[in-house]
Amino acid sequence: MSEGALAGIRVIEVGNFMAAPFCTMQLADLGADVIKIENPDGGDQVRTTAPFLDGESSSFIRLNRNKRSLALDLKSPAGKEVFRKLVRRADLLVENLRPGTMGDLELDWPRLSQLNPRLVYVAASGWGQEGPYAQRPGLDIIAQGMSGLMSITGEEGGRAPVKVGVPLTDLTCALYGAVAALSALRVRERTGRGQFIDVCLFEAGVSLAVWEAGRYFATGEIPRALGSAHQTSAPYQALKASDGFFTIGATSVPNWRALCKVLGLEQLENDARFAKNHLRHQNRRELIPLIEAVTVAKPVA
Repeated sequence: MSEGALAGIRVIEVGNFMAAPFCTMQLADLGADVIKIENPDGGDQVRTTAPFLDGESSSFIRLNRNKRSLALDLKSPAGKEVFRKLVRRADLLVENLRPGTMGDLELDWPRLSQLNPRLVYVAASGWGQEGPYAQRPGLDIIAQGMSGLMSITGEEGGRAPVKVGVPLTDLTCALYGAVAALSALRVRERTGRGQFIDVCLFEAGVSLAVWEAGRYFATGEIPRALGSAHQTSAPYQALKASDGFFTIGATSVPNWRALCKVLGLEQLENDARFAKNHLRHQNRRELIPLIEAVTVAKPVA
């Protein structure tokens, strides 16, 4: 792309699967010139992921739009030299290799920042660049489990933990990386120097438990799965209709009153059990059946 907020910014990506490619996709969509470095032996492993469009992985296309690609053997002296030349003219480098891999290749932050002091280097991983878990495999499902997200996903009382449908920690880590990269570019305007940014799937997952952490630190209550219901508000969930389910959220006083009026349940407005939002949430098991007694007689439409 020649136009966009990041026109003139060059990004080098050394990435596989999700975190680094999704991060640089955001930057590419904003107009940055993203050069994706791939292993000559097959490239990004997402290239092998079905389904395919005209021989190319649909998922790969989705994650790598607006980018250019270059096959480089970063283990060879020639490949390293080409990579260093690219870095000298780059603004950002984003990678999600195993921590230490870029160091083994002699292409890590300490070395590259000597070549280009203005370089912003984003390293995405499963568990961070340091610490006892740093060398463990970093998969979204493991990060979702360890961060606690799977313990609050799924139906209340369900037999097994449920993963969020999308690779949430991968995607959130990538977005944090993009935000941090843009912030570092802003700082560079003042200082003339780049930064090293360490983002990981695990911390991204932990950061999302906003309601759950608030409740735990206030009450000591261990969060649990609530199905489609909200952690602090009610009614706010999927409800039964005669031919399926639909969702509602009535969290404010005007919303609650309007909902009662529409459903012909005005008597609930003056019911002490449901007078305030926290009381409606506290008494949700009594409230939801009263609402569904009306909604189940009507179709979703």
